[in-house]
Amino acid sequence: MSEKEWFEEWFDTRYYHILYQNRNEEEAEIFISNLSEYLELPAGSKVLDLACGKGRHSFTLNRLGYEVLGVDLSENSIQEAKKSSTSNLSFAVHDMRELVPNTTFDAVFNLFTSFGYFTEKGDNERVCLAISQMLRPGGKLVIDFMNADKVIQSLIESETKTLDGILFRINRKYNGSHVVKRIQIEDRGEMYEYSERVQALKLDDLRALLVPYFEIDAVFGSFDLNPFVLEKSDRLIIIASRKL
Repeated sequence: MSEKEWFEEWFDTRYYHILYQNRNEEEAEIFISNLSEYLELPAGSKVLDLACGKGRHSFTLNRLGYEVLGVDLSENSIQEAKKSSTSNLSFAVHDMRELVPNTTFDAVFNLFTSFGYFTEKGDNERVCLAISQMLRPGGKLVIDFMNADKVIQSLIESETKTLDGILFRINRKYNGSHVVKRIQIEDRGEMYEYSERVQALKLDDLRALLVPYFEIDAVFGSFDLNPFVLEKSDRLIIIASRKL
């Protein structure tokens, strides 16, 4: 492609990591521990952290005894994650629409709304097909997505933040299909602008994408794995098994 997609450009900047530097690491660790307990994967299971960023979920998965591969399209994020590589924790630059070659997994984790980024809706189907082909029969898929209904209802249209001396002006809107975030940055007199565009996929949308390849095992609405409630839950977490 001649022009980069928004996620290729934005996720590979240092400003992305500055803006989101205060993510709750303890909360992420508790979430992964809850998932591990629910899934009951045997020790040594081979898992894929799909769209892993700098690897925060990968690290916890590895500490719980799994062999982990974390992949992400951001070269800068993967370079940072690779500093923590071990014999059973590795990272690679990878497009989630494609197969990781010559390997299969017991489980695939796609966490923190790392889905629905693409302009073409057919790309969502490519992701689901690739995941199904990388999973062993009966293997588990976990998708942790925003609860689009609640996000749209509670959208904060504009806010300003100063982090590390850098000014971020953030504007949000729902355009009928995507939640769009416009990020204007002022840093040492220089101005930059980036965007985020995530498809406002709801439970029925994700079900329709998954059912050709997966059986839906459970749907949760929080990192504590509480039941999903349409207008109240913070998250939409789907656990599914690859069809035999």
